[in-house]
Amino acid sequence: MSITIHPTAIVSPRAELGEDVQIGPYTIIGDEVILHDRVRVAAHCVIEGPTEIGEETVIFPFASIGQIPQDLKYKGEPSRVLIGRRNRIREYVTIHRGTEGGGGVTVIGDDNLLMVQAHVAHDCHVGNHVIMANGASLAGHVRVEDHATLGAYVGVHQFCRIGKYAFVGAYAVVVKDVLPYSLCAGNHARCYGPNTVGLRRKGFTEEQRRAIDRAFHLLLSSKLNTTQALEALRRELGHIPEIQDLIAFIETSQRGIVK
Repeated sequence: MSITIHPTAIVSPRAELGEDVQIGPYTIIGDEVILHDRVRVAAHCVIEGPTEIGEETVIFPFASIGQIPQDLKYKGEPSRVLIGRRNRIREYVTIHRGTEGGGGVTVIGDDNLLMVQAHVAHDCHVGNHVIMANGASLAGHVRVEDHATLGAYVGVHQFCRIGKYAFVGAYAVVVKDVLPYSLCAGNHARCYGPNTVGLRRKGFTEEQRRAIDRAFHLLLSSKLNTTQALEALRRELGHIPEIQDLIAFIETSQRGIVK
């Protein structure tokens, strides 16, 4: 195996390193850390275990991963961080371990970009192809679905969900669930309709986009309440997978939805 560890780095003998791992100057790799093949860890990073990081993930200087949660109920119980493949974790990003009450694990999927100073708190679940811009922060127990984008310094309240393909504008404060395919912004965040530009860039067909447009019209502009809008969605568009996802997201919301 070709492993490169700078002489000033400290790597625990209880860490597991895959092939072609590179660890930069003054970085600390703690006990029970697993770095899979071709992981790159730059200078001045701290990774504490139990933490597992997937293939080809790149971690930039001063990132801190696997520290104990910022939860006063945490009493030292076992918990961990699980990070997938091909992620880009930029400078000063912080990712904390889970808690017993939240399932014990913080999860980040594949192909995500976490920009400078982004924060992922305990028990969060981040999907795949997610972008968190500079300073975006997730409080505990937040779920971010695939292909969502959070702008700079977005703050997401505990237990909220961000739906798939949603775009949340910079400096937004999110205290309810953000609908899939939506565009939200503001303090507190408000929904301004579908994420039209993002959906086009992601390859959604014109038919799919028209159906999503109609769904948001019923939810936001038709003067129907949410229950009535859902009934209309089932009648008109219930056969379309994207609308089925939207309905299921609303019906399973615990905190209410951003409208």
